[in-house]
Amino acid sequence: MRILLVEDDTILADALCRALVQCAYAVDVVADGEQADNALAMESYDLAILDIGLPGLSGLDVLRRLRARKSGVPVLMLTALDALADRVRGLDLGADDYLAKPFDLPELEARVRALLRRGGSTTTPFLQHGRLRLDTVGRRVFYDDQPVELSARELSVLELLLMREGRVVSKEHMVNHLYGWGDEVGANAIEVYVYRIRKKLEPLGCEIRTVRGMGYLMERNDAAG
Repeated sequence: MRILLVEDDTILADALCRALVQCAYAVDVVADGEQADNALAMESYDLAILDIGLPGLSGLDVLRRLRARKSGVPVLMLTALDALADRVRGLDLGADDYLAKPFDLPELEARVRALLRRGGSTTTPFLQHGRLRLDTVGRRVFYDDQPVELSARELSVLELLLMREGRVVSKEHMVNHLYGWGDEVGANAIEVYVYRIRKKLEPLGCEIRTVRGMGYLMERNDAAG
């Protein structure tokens, strides 16, 4: 999952970025409203974490422009202001959640997980595919309650396929959602990760189909197992 983090406090931005990357998210970081508006207009994100007090355009202005473009990207607002009027204004403009500084990292991580699940049209912390289950909170995969060992990047690829179960996911879409600006992406990186996942899952009866010229597909849940 790819996240845009918009925070002008460099120390806080660095800490949040490291925490999110540790959770296996791809994270792009910008420090002002103009950069945030450009990034949201040009790139594809699964979530935006947006500080209200930014240089140039405020976070509320960025949010207003985002929703004016009819974008449904989930937005978590951050602010040092804890007044009711600020919370109401952000939510009225289309924010999905609101977190006042200071906050604890576990709470931020939990809210991020909840918004990503909501954006993927699921309200549970588990993605189920037949007898295969991915725990989005613990970042583990199980088959019949037995753990399946995947690397962090392999798990992210599988999560993306499961969240779009029954739909073809293109390689370009995967790259856009799994890698940040600073990541070096080899030409065959996605193929390598899918190959590794297949080696681990196909003996369990879980198939990832290649749709030639389009991408990869996991059949719908009711067709699995």
